[in-house]
Amino acid sequence: MASPGSGFWSFGSEDGSGDPENPGTARAWCQVAQKFTGGIGNKLCALLYGDAEKPAESGGSQPPRATSRKAACACNQKPCSCPKAEVNYAFLHATDLLPACDGERPTLAFLQEVMDILLQYVVKSFDRSTKVIDFHYPNELLQEYNWELADQPENLEEILMHCQTTLKYAIKTGHPRYFNQLSTGLDMVGLAADWLTSTANTNMFTYEIAPVFVLLEYVTLKKMREIIGWPGGSGDGIFSPGGAISNMYAMLIARFKMFPEVKEKGMAAVPRLIAFTSEHSHFSLKKGAAALGIGTDSVILIKCDERGKMIPSDLERRILEAKQKGFVPFLVSATAGTTVYGAFDPLLAVADICKKYKIWMHVDAAWGGGLLMSRKHKWKLSGVERANSVTWNPHKMMGVPLQCSALLVREEGLMQSCNQMHASYLFQQDKHYDLSYDTGDKALQCGRHVDVFKLWLMWRAKGTTGFEAHIDKCLELAEYLYNIIKNREGYEMVFDGKPQHTNVCFWYVPPSLRVLDNNEERLSRLSKVAPVIKARMMEYGTTMVSYQPLGDKVNFFRMVISNPAATHQDIDFLIEEIERLGQDL
Repeated sequence: MASPGSGFWSFGSEDGSGDPENPGTARAWCQVAQKFTGGIGNKLCALLYGDAEKPAESGGSQPPRATSRKAACACNQKPCSCPKAEVNYAFLHATDLLPACDGERPTLAFLQEVMDILLQYVVKSFDRSTKVIDFHYPNELLQEYNWELADQPENLEEILMHCQTTLKYAIKTGHPRYFNQLSTGLDMVGLAADWLTSTANTNMFTYEIAPVFVLLEYVTLKKMREIIGWPGGSGDGIFSPGGAISNMYAMLIARFKMFPEVKEKGMAAVPRLIAFTSEHSHFSLKKGAAALGIGTDSVILIKCDERGKMIPSDLERRILEAKQKGFVPFLVSATAGTTVYGAFDPLLAVADICKKYKIWMHVDAAWGGGLLMSRKHKWKLSGVERANSVTWNPHKMMGVPLQCSALLVREEGLMQSCNQMHASYLFQQDKHYDLSYDTGDKALQCGRHVDVFKLWLMWRAKGTTGFEAHIDKCLELAEYLYNIIKNREGYEMVFDGKPQHTNVCFWYVPPSLRVLDNNEERLSRLSKVAPVIKARMMEYGTTMVSYQPLGDKVNFFRMVISNPAATHQDIDFLIEEIERLGQDL
């Protein structure tokens, strides 16, 4: 029996049950697709099952030209089954599309062509025989194509070519062998939701212009707070443009909670404020301090142990030092899933210290928050329920399309008090509905993208059990990689022990360096290995994985897995590719 949610990565299933080449499940899927999507489903099935020519990687500098296409009919029946007339996009312009008079027919035909381009790209993204990246250096792309903006409009044939060209050189972040960032994968339901929100093209600041989206944000944030462990899902929250902004929100609200006068009078009205975070934390804490006028020097970095976890005793020591200097500690930001090591700070111990010294506790769980969906792994965030605020990015571990970042706050009403400006032209007080659903005045933004629908629709499609299966699978793949390389010749682990998250950090040591003593020369040469292998990966286009130095450790690979399409075979391929590309170094 398939595990809960397994259908969401059937392209990458190892038993072949979800393989498009399997006629049993493939044709059944195709029939469903055709039923609900009509022509689009027919075309996608043709691409998948060989009824039409499968899209191939273009080797030339120009994508295939859009020649004569089928257009919508001239009748008034919607939908209709009339034969479609031929149309040549070389003679059409954007002014021929809606809202132009008689613009419906060319609009439907043009958007169908765009959809064909997108569907071909989707299929390629899951095809392991295609490149992860068709890499060209910036000067090459600038010389090969004319990207400049002109006064005169281009025809729609040229516009379609630009769509093809753009995707030709885009990174296939949904490819099963793309491991470069924390956010990977391409979820079909999330993609559909993104298309829908772009079509709706509305704002999130009032219920009157986004009624369903505002309600979905309300119920989704409440559910996330329940999962964190706040009673009844009480509190507040908002979807922001990313984890860095969510962390800045937390800093802003913590400062307001301690010194509400700062809102009107500014930093001159408050004492020197100090924030604390681990030396392995995300750079956004310092960036937020700079943006809010607190200053980067007022962010104290706390020592970490060898696994990258904050040391509570050093945190308490630095808090006491700040107080002795007359400074005011106002925020501690613990990290649940550090960017490089994937470490989880000891939240219970941090919570005790914050309670003792009456300091706002924030948890940056942008990367690790998804583990709360897993009964097997949520223990790694024990103590998160004691936090005053939490950053959680579903666009990372949960595979929601970018962007989708939530800031959750335990105290209800605090965000509103901190940020509201009472703009009467938007937030009129005599509206005919419950004004608590006008969320714009608690946000820093005025214009705010609809980010919640992707998460909500995926949650409805997968269920919590589907997200759990996704996360458990990615953690299992990380453990699989660790078990293979921990004793394999030519590999050295950056830290001892099984990783807590999907971050697997290691050096690949080429044969020429294995005989050298561990001295400065060896470290200098080793630091150059990962960058060269990464460059070769990109030039071949076979896979992508990140590298970086950290502290006194020279460049090492940081493998992360959040793409549910990845399999054991993809992990094996990565190891073999690293060795192939690095043997001669």
